[in-house]
Amino acid sequence: MTTVSSQSLATETARKAAKVHLNDAAPALVEMAIARGEGSLSVDGAFVTDTGQFTGRSPKDKFIVRDALTEKLVWWDNTKAMAPEQFDVLLADFARGMENSEIFVQQLYAGADLKHQLNVAVLTPSAWHALFIRNLLIRPAKAALDGFAPDVTILHNPAFKADPARHGTHSETVIALDFSRNIVLIGGTAYAGEIKKSVFSLFNFHAPNKGVLPMHCSANTGKAGDTALFFGLSGTGKTTLSTDPERVLIGDDEHGWSEDGVFNLEGGCYAKTINLSPKAEPEIFAATKAFGTVLENVTMDPDTRELDFGDGSRTENTRAAYPLYVLDNVSRTGTGPTPANVVLLTADAFGVLPPIARLSPEQAIYHFLSGYTAKVAGTERGVTEPEATFSACFGAPFMSLHPTVYGRMLKKRIKESLAECWLLNTGWTGGAYGVGQRISIKDTRALLNAALSGALVNVPSRVDPVFGFSVPLEVPGVDAKLLNPRESWADKAAYDRQSAKLVGLFEANFEKFAAADVQIAEAGPRLAVAAE
Repeated sequence: MTTVSSQSLATETARKAAKVHLNDAAPALVEMAIARGEGSLSVDGAFVTDTGQFTGRSPKDKFIVRDALTEKLVWWDNTKAMAPEQFDVLLADFARGMENSEIFVQQLYAGADLKHQLNVAVLTPSAWHALFIRNLLIRPAKAALDGFAPDVTILHNPAFKADPARHGTHSETVIALDFSRNIVLIGGTAYAGEIKKSVFSLFNFHAPNKGVLPMHCSANTGKAGDTALFFGLSGTGKTTLSTDPERVLIGDDEHGWSEDGVFNLEGGCYAKTINLSPKAEPEIFAATKAFGTVLENVTMDPDTRELDFGDGSRTENTRAAYPLYVLDNVSRTGTGPTPANVVLLTADAFGVLPPIARLSPEQAIYHFLSGYTAKVAGTERGVTEPEATFSACFGAPFMSLHPTVYGRMLKKRIKESLAECWLLNTGWTGGAYGVGQRISIKDTRALLNAALSGALVNVPSRVDPVFGFSVPLEVPGVDAKLLNPRESWADKAAYDRQSAKLVGLFEANFEKFAAADVQIAEAGPRLAVAAE
């Protein structure tokens, strides 16, 4: 199997199948998924399914083939290695497991920029997973499919069980990526996000070599043609804030930044739906009612087929996967000009950070490499107080190269483009989670709109004594007290202690990057200052 290429694998797997459904569109896929018992229709026509044991990614089961190409490039501290020989055995067993079966093949594009576009073939025995990835990637016109040759081939089989002793895996679940041949094997999990993120991991590895910065971010464009990027971990508002009726959405999750501007890697959105509000997030809410939208693990009344987005008993990670075309205000090209604004999102449950701050390029890279947000008490078993989460580049699990590679590229892009950089906190104020209150979406949007309009560039501001960034003193439509979190706390000494604690967490996390760029390390907060 060592001579198998991405193209020949797709061809041979399809040839040996008992039946192949090639590039079926949403109506046929929904019809077959329901007939096969893979899910049900909601009252509005969305496809509702349960992902079984796995309701999120399985990072401990992800492997990258360690070979001559990847040996010195991959960020091995962040992923597990698989020997080429082990991958070949796994590939042979995987392909054999799909022989004489009914499979669904989707031939799609990843990358709206033709210069950097990848042809992706996904082969799966599951109709709803074929629908999912058809929603998420870019769907070629029928005429463009003649002679389609995949650059990337993904074999996906939730029923496959890996053998740790035979395949060198952690468990019966496996996500294995061969970057030399661009082959991906996903088995033992029905969580569809693994397919989407495997494409992103491949892009993250190859794109920098072509001068393209891969980014785990959303992007949109204003009426003046100004592009904004939104970096942020799950729950910080990345999808919600970029899906704005006053701005054209480029994409909600994965992008590239080349010399020509920004382009979406995908053709759809994968939005969290827990506590989804028709008032706060009308566009996303409307998308959950579209025919062909895939809803994962969303509670549905078995009789009325009404959805309950407030029910997180199954998982907090409920999702909606829908193609971009179901939205009204969306880019038809998937591209945008060089960014004018870079927004780093965090949900600070410690109640320390201001709701908005203007960053220098060095501060922006510091916070980009830190990738900070905080889990709140009660969201996970055992979490009784705010817990800091640091994920480099706001997407460490998908960063195939060392974070400093992406950090240096982003720093260069920011300086060349003269983009303004902002830290936008969608977390808590007036106290930590449980004492204070979460900053309202209304206030967050007012702050964001002011920043993107340029209204906050030359306004009176203060330099935060601990974090060193610039915080505006006033923003139209926003209570000035909100802009100074220390003043919003009844107990100022408690705020100072909490601030010192958070700074210490920042410093401890950044130690692994400090030696790579001293200037960037110095742009971070200072524990000594916080203690004073």
